[in-house]
Amino acid sequence: MPSERPRTESARVNRPRRAAQRENRRELRVATGTDAETKKKIIAEYATKDGDTGSPEVQVALLSHRIAHLTEHLKEHKHDHHSRRGLLLLVGQRRRLLNYMQKEDINRYRSIVERLGLRR
Repeated sequence: MPSERPRTESARVNRPRRAAQRENRRELRVATGTDAETKKKIIAEYATKDGDTGSPEVQVALLSHRIAHLTEHLKEHKHDHHSRRGLLLLVGQRRRLLNYMQKEDINRYRSIVERLGLRR
């Protein structure tokens, strides 16, 4: 009977690292996502009427919160280019909403910019 070679563990070596990477991704989603409580507070603070979740003010406030979280994440993880692209998309969306508000109602626009402390 031929002697059995010892099994190499090379296939198993990468598994824990991959599992750890998956955990890091989960933590990233939790860290950058807006939890339900925070979202409700932001909606209540910026809503124009009861049950308002889609007004430009609410959308801009929610986007600003997500942008702030992603900015903090990118300060620590400078090479996370996928999140950087997501940040740029969020900033562009917020800019378009603010341009719409500026065009439609300048007073509401000035109010939201002042309340959020945006440099525009």
